[in-house]
Amino acid sequence: MSSTRLCALAAAVAGAGLLAATPALAEPSPALDRFSFSVGAFNADPTFNASLNTPYGRLDPGDIKASDVTMPRITADILLGDSQGLSLDYYRFKRDYGTGFADSFAFGPTSVTALANVNFSTKLEFAKIAYKWWIGSGNTVLGLGAGVAYYKATLDTSAIAGVNGATTTFNQHDSDDAFAPLLEIGVRHAITPDLRLFADASGVRKGGSGLHGHIYNAALGVEWFPIKNVGLVLSYGVSQIDLRRDIDSISSTARLKVRLKGPSAFVKARF
Repeated sequence: MSSTRLCALAAAVAGAGLLAATPALAEPSPALDRFSFSVGAFNADPTFNASLNTPYGRLDPGDIKASDVTMPRITADILLGDSQGLSLDYYRFKRDYGTGFADSFAFGPTSVTALANVNFSTKLEFAKIAYKWWIGSGNTVLGLGAGVAYYKATLDTSAIAGVNGATTTFNQHDSDDAFAPLLEIGVRHAITPDLRLFADASGVRKGGSGLHGHIYNAALGVEWFPIKNVGLVLSYGVSQIDLRRDIDSISSTARLKVRLKGPSAFVKARF
């Protein structure tokens, strides 16, 4: 997502929080805040897989493992009244991969054997905003949410291959974005007002043409506030991303699969 869209979305969320804080309202559950904003990073152990059609056949090097990657992440939550609110999440994954592969496939009447060095440059941006209903008023509350997610996937591929003794090069750029409906569920529990536990899960699924597929996120974590309005959030999360993009009218596709798992750390401000 462009910085302009992100800033506009964050400004809208912050503005809603100010409006929500204006009227005199009853105290919410100690597991919730009127308005909170978190900035931090997601340190993930990624498994990457990309496949696409080329003039020489299907390119599919399989799963690729690489070292950890750290991604910026922003979240925000706002209460509108005592039991409803908005939630925002944004992160961006960017990584380059290189691998070698060997494959055999049919090209017309000819059997082709290819040996190649392939480089992938990938970037995925994900943002969501959801309207949440919080059930319960004690130390434990359950949140159910529905909203919209925006995602953009970019994949640049280059390869130098030997095809039946001849050397050839291949370059392709695939980029697309989409909006899709989102559902989420969350649980919050306050051990004390300054020490809280949470669990969250969300899912995005979009069919049709263009960029389609699914994105699932889940996380478990703890919040600790050594200062009344400023705290530390630690969590462990998993994201499963599987996106396909139609290239032409005969249903040939590029596919991007990424699995991210690892810890996140945030500085959180609450009001």
